[in-house]
Amino acid sequence: MKIFSVIMLLFLIISSIMVSYVKDLLGAIIVFMVYSLIMAILWQQLNAPDLAITEAAVGAGITTVLFILTLKRIKGEKK
Repeated sequence: MKIFSVIMLLFLIISSIMVSYVKDLLGAIIVFMVYSLIMAILWQQLNAPDLAITEAAVGAGITTVLFILTLKRIKGEKK
């Protein structure tokens, strides 16, 4: 196994644990986005470019935008 893949797997494990411990919701969304980007890199390393593109677009892109818009709406209702 390549050393780069091992490092990415370690970052993946760390980010998946961190998303549970981050108290700030925006911080958790950012960690989740990082998790999705690392997963996209790993899919590319496994020679699955179609999955990598999908993970980057849906996991890191659209889902992150929806989470941020939802967070903005929730904070707007609290005021």
